Amino acid sequence: MSKRDDRMRDLLVAAFKPVRLEILDESRKHASHAARSGLEAGETHYRVLMVSPALAGLSRVARSRAVHEALAAEFTTGLHALSLILRTPEEVQD
Repeated sequence: MSKRDDRMRDLLVAAFKPVRLEILDESRKHASHAARSGLEAGETHYRVLMVSPALAGLSRVARSRAVHEALAAEFTTGLHALSLILRTPEEVQD
């Protein structure tokens, strides 16, 4: 796990107390894109799956905004893109 992964995990756990949290670094798939954008390779693109009761009552857009706000400091240090799947525990039950 990278240092950014660790920081993102800490920030998301503190803000949302998730019951499930998966963070996948997909930067290698976007290495040429990062270079074209003037970013250093690695730790720029992530996929996040988070299941948290704290997301209840929030729209899809509000959930995304809340996650972006929690990770705001990471965006200032090279985080470029997030793919988000954000659910409540009730939304993932069969």
